[in-house]
Amino acid sequence: MFNKTIIESAARSPWIFHINGGSCNGCDIEIVSVLTPRYDAERVGFKLVGSPKHADIAVVTGPITKQSLPRVLRTLEQIPEPRCIVTCGSCPQSGNVFRGSYSIAGPLSKYVHVDVDIAGCAPKPEAIIDGLLLAAKILAEKKRTGSSEVQIQNPFAPAREKEKGENE
Repeated sequence: MFNKTIIESAARSPWIFHINGGSCNGCDIEIVSVLTPRYDAERVGFKLVGSPKHADIAVVTGPITKQSLPRVLRTLEQIPEPRCIVTCGSCPQSGNVFRGSYSIAGPLSKYVHVDVDIAGCAPKPEAIIDGLLLAAKILAEKKRTGSSEVQIQNPFAPAREKEKGENE
């Protein structure tokens, strides 16, 4: 009886935890602007939390460095299932200008399933809100079906390139 109520209320108010994987802080500044009164992501239910154990959605910024990789993965493991992982900006998706550097271990999708990619360097606040709304839809579907991997096409993200050796 209460399970349905909990699922419905959580779908309307997803909590977000932000993880910086070694970024230049451009995306971080845009995420902060999404939470300010001008864009006010809280009006659609998003709330930034201080602990991954309270979060529903993880927003990862920056190229994943070799030093930050274990910490990022450990933090993502602390987010209870069902969870949604969002990459914000080009760096966690491809490494962007840092790609090929000796210190880069990314992209994040090599290590965990990424549900939503928000493209841009740095993405506009409107794109971040659109990506978070898509993540909330995916999260609601995961809670409804009990599946850990739900595919909903993101109309705003570019097609993800296949890594060398990745199966078709």
